[in-house]
Amino acid sequence: MHSHHESTDAGGRGLRARSTAALRTVQKAQVVIVGGGINGIATFRDLALQNVNVVLVERGDWCSGASAASSHMIHGGIRYLENGEFRLVKESVQERNGLLEIAPHYVKPLKTTVPIYSTFAGLLAAPLRFLTHKAGRPSERGALLIKVGLVLYDSFSRNGGRVPRHAFRGRSRSLAELPRLNPAVKYTATYFDASVHEPERLALDILQDGIAAGDHARAANYVEAIGLDDDGVRLRDTVTGQLFSIKADVVINATGPWTDLTNNAFGTSSEFMGGTKGSHIVLDSPELLAACDGRELFFEHRDGRIVLIYPLNGRVLVGTTDLEADVRTPAVCTAAEVDYFFELINHVFPTVSVTREQIVFRFAGIRPLPKHDDTQPGFVSRDYRIECSSIGGVASDAGTTATTTVLSLVGGKWTTFRALAERLSDETLALLGGTRVRSTAALPIGGGVGFPTTEAAHAVWIASHADEVGRQRAEQLLARYGTKAEAVIEATAEFDGGAADSPLENAPAFGRAEIEFIVRAEHVVHLADLVLRRTNLAFTGQVTVPLLQELAELAGGVLGWDDATRETEVSTTTLLLAERYGVRMDVAQQAVATSIR
Repeated sequence: MHSHHESTDAGGRGLRARSTAALRTVQKAQVVIVGGGINGIATFRDLALQNVNVVLVERGDWCSGASAASSHMIHGGIRYLENGEFRLVKESVQERNGLLEIAPHYVKPLKTTVPIYSTFAGLLAAPLRFLTHKAGRPSERGALLIKVGLVLYDSFSRNGGRVPRHAFRGRSRSLAELPRLNPAVKYTATYFDASVHEPERLALDILQDGIAAGDHARAANYVEAIGLDDDGVRLRDTVTGQLFSIKADVVINATGPWTDLTNNAFGTSSEFMGGTKGSHIVLDSPELLAACDGRELFFEHRDGRIVLIYPLNGRVLVGTTDLEADVRTPAVCTAAEVDYFFELINHVFPTVSVTREQIVFRFAGIRPLPKHDDTQPGFVSRDYRIECSSIGGVASDAGTTATTTVLSLVGGKWTTFRALAERLSDETLALLGGTRVRSTAALPIGGGVGFPTTEAAHAVWIASHADEVGRQRAEQLLARYGTKAEAVIEATAEFDGGAADSPLENAPAFGRAEIEFIVRAEHVVHLADLVLRRTNLAFTGQVTVPLLQELAELAGGVLGWDDATRETEVSTTTLLLAERYGVRMDVAQQAVATSIR
C-alpha cells in the first residue's frame, strides 16, 4: 500500500507546508509579488519563465478575493466600446482568441444572444455617454446601436478569429429559437464570446506552471505581507503565526481592491482604488436552464446595467450588480440584489418561474476598479494601469536604508490576465535591467498542453486511459483537469490498484484518491479551499454536512488533522458557506453546531 504521507515535515503536511518552509529560507529575491489573485499569479508565471528570482505570497487561499467573484467570462468586452476603450476591446478580443488556443481545457466558445426591444433607442444618448461617461437617465440601446457595436467588434476579431461572426434575427426567428423569450422582443443579436467554467482551477494551472519553471520561483498561500522594514517585505504565516522577511529589489502590489490598504501597510499612502461590488446567484432550475438553450443571454436591464444569464456546470448563473462598496467588509449578495436578479430573469423570460429555494449558491466580490469620483460605476474604466513608487531611502545615523520600488497594479480583469502579466513583467524587467527570454502568447497553460481539441484526438486520449480507469471516468477527468488528468490517474492507480479511487459517498462524481491527490498536490490548507476553489462542489450546490465530514476525513488523513481539527474545519466551513454564500444546510447545520459545542 502506497503511503499517503510521503510529504510530511515539521510544519505540517502537504505541498503548502513545504512551500512555506522553503520560503523561510529565502533571504532575498529580485521580485516579491503580494496578492495571489489571477493577475498576481499570471505575473508570477511570466517572471518565472524569464528566469527572474521571484516570490509570490497570498494572505488567504489562491484566487479567493476579487478573482473568485467573476462572471466566469472570457469576453472581448463589447460594452467597453461605448466607453471609447478601443485599446482594451482590441486586447480583450485578442486575449480571448488566444486563451481558446492555450487553455482549451477550461476556456470554451460561448454563444451569446442579446435580446433587443427597439430599433433606434439610445442613438442620441450614446454619443453623450461616449463623450462624458456620465449617463443621465438610463436609455436603452436599440438594434442600430448594437449592430454598429457588433460590426466594430467583429472587425477586432478578424485576425485569427476563432469564433464566428455575429448574426441578427428578427422577432419571429428569435422566438422560434428561444420560445420562452419575452414576446416584446424585436430582434436578437447573436455573437460568440468565451467562458471559463472553473476559473480558480485555471489559475491553479498558471501557478503550477510558474513553480515548475525552477527553484528560482517560489509561492505560498496563507502568507500575509504585513509591512516593509530594513530586512525587506515583512511576512506572516497565517497558519503558524511565524514572522519572517524577504528582501526584494521590486515589490509588486497585486492585491486588487485592497491595493491602497497594502500600500498603507508598506508605509506609503495611495488612493488608486474605487472598487464596486458585483454579486451573482447560481440557480438549480431545469426550466431556466432549458430556456437558455445552451447560450448566454447578455442584455441591458431597465436601469441601464448590463446583466447576464447563463448556463454553467448544469446550473444557471445570473449576474451582476454594480454597487459602491467598502473593501474592509466582506462582500455579500443581499436580498435586494436577489430581487433585482429575479426581476431581470422575469424581464427576459416572463413565463419561467424561479424561486429563492432554487438558489444553491450566491457570491459577491469587489472589482479592482480605479477611483472614479462622480463617474457612474458602469462607466468606470475597465482598463488597467501600473503605478510606480519607491519606498525607503531614509537617511539616519545608521546610514541610508535601501530603496524598494513598488509597482501597484490598478484594475485588470480575467480576460486580459496574460497580456497584463506580460506588461507588468516587462516593466519589472526594465527596472531589474533584464530582458524577456520567452513570450507567453502562444504557450499552453497547465492541462491545456497537448489537450485533444479534435474528436479524433479526443477519442485516442480516452482510449489510451480507459484501461486504467474506464472510459467514463477518463472522460470525466479529462474534462475536469485537461491533460493534467494523467497525473491524477497515475496517483489514483497507485492506491490499491485503483480501488481507493472509489466514488465519494456524498458526491459520487469525485473519487477518494482524486480528493487526496488534490489535497496533497494543490496547496490545500482548509476544507473551504477544497469545496470552493479546487472543485465546483459548493458552486453547484452539492455541499452537505455529511459531504464535509467525508472530505474532512480524507483531507485530514493527508494533512495530519486530529479529530478536533476535523470538527473545527467542518463547522467553520458550514458557517462560512451559510454566511458568505447563502448555502443552506439548516437541519444538519444545527446538529453540527450542537455536536461542536
